[in-house]
Amino acid sequence: MTRIGLAYISGAVPGFEDFGNLPTDIVKENGLVNGNKASEELDALIIPGGTLIESNDINMDLNTEIKKMARDGKPIIGICAGFQLLSNQIDIGRKSPVPIVKDGLGLIDVNFSPLITSDRVKAKVFNNSFFVKNQTEDVDGFHTHTYGKVEGDAKPLFYSQVQRMNYGDTNEKGDYNIFSGACNDDGNVIGTMIHGILDENPVLVENLLEQIDATNIDEIYNRNIEVKKFLQSEVGINTNIKIPEITPNEKPKYLMIGSNGSDSGKTFILTGLAGALRKRGYKVALLKVGPDVRDIIPGLYLTKGKMEDFASVKIGHLGWKDIESTIKKLNSSDYDIVLIEGVMSVFTGLLNEKVPFSAAEIAMSSNIPMILASGVNKGGIESAAIDLVSHANMLEKFGVSVEAILLNKVYNDNIFDNVVPYIQNNTNVKKVLKLPKLKSADMRGFIPEVEIRYELFTHHAMELIENNLNIDEIIAMAREVEFNKIYSFDEIKSKVI
Repeated sequence: MTRIGLAYISGAVPGFEDFGNLPTDIVKENGLVNGNKASEELDALIIPGGTLIESNDINMDLNTEIKKMARDGKPIIGICAGFQLLSNQIDIGRKSPVPIVKDGLGLIDVNFSPLITSDRVKAKVFNNSFFVKNQTEDVDGFHTHTYGKVEGDAKPLFYSQVQRMNYGDTNEKGDYNIFSGACNDDGNVIGTMIHGILDENPVLVENLLEQIDATNIDEIYNRNIEVKKFLQSEVGINTNIKIPEITPNEKPKYLMIGSNGSDSGKTFILTGLAGALRKRGYKVALLKVGPDVRDIIPGLYLTKGKMEDFASVKIGHLGWKDIESTIKKLNSSDYDIVLIEGVMSVFTGLLNEKVPFSAAEIAMSSNIPMILASGVNKGGIESAAIDLVSHANMLEKFGVSVEAILLNKVYNDNIFDNVVPYIQNNTNVKKVLKLPKLKSADMRGFIPEVEIRYELFTHHAMELIENNLNIDEIIAMAREVEFNKIYSFDEIKSKVI
């Protein structure tokens, strides 16, 4: 039968998308498929996104099999980090005074360097491969990258229409402004920065199936069901943490992780909670307020969840889907728990005349309960406590239920114990939680906006959360919600003033 492999390796996100429901077999780090060499077993290979380059997780055995398949003319499709792996080299030195260059396999003649994009996109198609044959219209998908600048002499396949780059609006004319896909001279090795490209563009799926002479389509899709069952059987990749079956909730329950500012650890907290909940059998949806959905990818690495079309909650003109349609869709889904990561401070953007423009307004719109977190590494535990009291009381004024206050990166238990009664006596919040300062010999790969190693980041996040928080208590904080209303600017201003 026709067999299409999916690379299942540390640092990859094989559950991030469905890849057109095509993968029939899992390819491990050793380059084997059911004990045999991938190049001998497979008709095609898909390499998913992730942090394959930053994590140095590609084994030489797998590299050898990829090169052998390429030489044999078999289709190889690399998406995001998979594309980077197929390229010449990648500069992962964002915020570094000098480039930090990692070598790819040199199968596609392009180089990568830092460029942040997190947009839903359309992309123009260039007919340089079997892959795009008969694709006469723009393709659809999404970008979510830190190292997305592609330059080189390879044959182009796609140029994306990207509105925002490096946190700013830069494309008012709506130009096709990002080189987002290329192939080798023979057209069988394909790289693209467009996620969801096989899920959202059926012509490309048909082209791949035709190229590998696939006639047993039903068998391919049936085997794909088994591949997905395998993906969903384990928390993360190669952890051997098996996911139990539980009775699902009738409707999902929601909980937001908000904060009093950036660098509070929201992403770390959400990632650890996502893994801990998935480990208990819950199906967890992950959402980000605003456009930067890169922040929820570590959590999706653990849950093997998809990057849903509602994963980015729209604020102003930023983001993918409005909160009203998102709540409606989620409430008819099979998710058990929805974790929502806020953006910056919960009040950042509150007084922008466009509404909603802050995490607080998203919580207000649907009575979403919140854990309010602060890192204590900048101003100390005492300053964080005072700031959190102010934030909690203002949120109460807006009708947002703060279920718990969480001090993150706590370096002194005695000081923490002394601020707990201050917080409890000056707010209506009775649960005051703490996470200790993470101590790791290797802190590289812990910054989502710069360099992140999913295997390392997620392991520490889940371990810290499970060792220091009562997960049952966290589950009890989540509640079913319904969309109510978006508060007008005048209503917000009257409450603030």
